[in-house]
Amino acid sequence: MDDQSQDKVRLDKWLWAGRFFKTRALAKAAIEGGKVHIDGQRAKPSKEVTVGIQLVIRQGRDEKTVVIKKLSEQRRGASEAVHLYQETEDSIAQREKKAEERKAANLTRPSLDHRPSKKQRRQIHRFKEQNL
Repeated sequence: MDDQSQDKVRLDKWLWAGRFFKTRALAKAAIEGGKVHIDGQRAKPSKEVTVGIQLVIRQGRDEKTVVIKKLSEQRRGASEAVHLYQETEDSIAQREKKAEERKAANLTRPSLDHRPSKKQRRQIHRFKEQNL
């Protein structure tokens, strides 16, 4: 089937072809888990998508809002997959802002280079018992 002649593609196939998920099974699980919305509504994996539909895709801590530009049922290279969609400017700005917030929060956290030694664990236990 030629990409240009298609007018509808299953949502799980398109997400897989667009390289949002490694397998169709992962794409299906994400859709069923409510991680993918079409125009603000939850969708089913078999939902047929067309060009111009807006998707909101949550992956881990990130949430992407993309508009479908092309349809494809075949998974190709990442350089070709980026031409299937366009991420909105607002979505890019929000993701960058959240990434900066996470980086700032990690700077305030103490980093542990190693596990506490036996002596340090005893001190921790004594401290906790005294403060009960």
